[in-house]
Amino acid sequence: MRQFTAVVNPTAGGSTGAASLLHLARLLREAGAGLETEYSHSLAHAQEIARRAGERGRIVLAVGGDGIAGGIGGALSGTGTVLGLVPAGRGNDFARALELPADPAALADILLHAEPRPVDTIEVESAVHARTVVLGSVYAGVDAVANRHANNARLLRGSASYYAGGLRAVTSWRAADYRVTVDGEEHTHRGYTVVAANSPYYGSGRLIAPGARVDDGLLDIVMIRDAPRRLFFALMNELKSGGHVHRPEVRVLHGRELRIEAARPVPYGADGEVDATLPVTVRVRPADLPVLY
Repeated sequence: MRQFTAVVNPTAGGSTGAASLLHLARLLREAGAGLETEYSHSLAHAQEIARRAGERGRIVLAVGGDGIAGGIGGALSGTGTVLGLVPAGRGNDFARALELPADPAALADILLHAEPRPVDTIEVESAVHARTVVLGSVYAGVDAVANRHANNARLLRGSASYYAGGLRAVTSWRAADYRVTVDGEEHTHRGYTVVAANSPYYGSGRLIAPGARVDDGLLDIVMIRDAPRRLFFALMNELKSGGHVHRPEVRVLHGRELRIEAARPVPYGADGEVDATLPVTVRVRPADLPVLY
């Protein structure tokens, strides 16, 4: 029977991480699985716990949102350790991409019986930020500012915090001049953002890259160019359905490696956690992490 180590972010989703695990843990143990629970006090601590559990041959469960999922997934990338996700954060975008159920019984069934399937990960490298590996996406521009606002929100939760953060970011954003090099080919871009997506979703359910797949060995690169603010607000609304990709202001490329640079300091983020400034180099790591889904 499978042996699990659950790594819990106790502050995820307004402290719901531990609560989300309770019912699931009972179902796993009743089925005969072994389960030990570890509580992390930082992302680095969660990654350390996950690596140690993986070295003991255990399946690691990341309990929380996209930050802990991406952090633990990145730490285990390339090690052969199997990852399971227990969505309990504000965004849960990578879990959404894997179509994981919210129902504890259905999720327990997957964790107990599904065969691990390999997914791609994203390597992120910058001269001023330590090299890291994440799961979902890297985004450089207004969305990085919006994510910073959402992470600092105190009164709003879930999608509302991201939407409010987006509105606040857009009102103060001025177009940036980017140089984006995709698999050696250079593209100039002036606008709001450049997103390198492994997962279709970011920002708590926004369908930023509808064509992105977690197992195709490619990144979908979404670039939103400069446009009047009223048009950008309409485009933001279309992120719910992915319809924005049909607008002439949006360009989608595909590649395995890209470098994003800008003519002025522009922030970038990754899976809701990394908060740094361009330039950055991003590479896909194909089939680098076995996941239960």
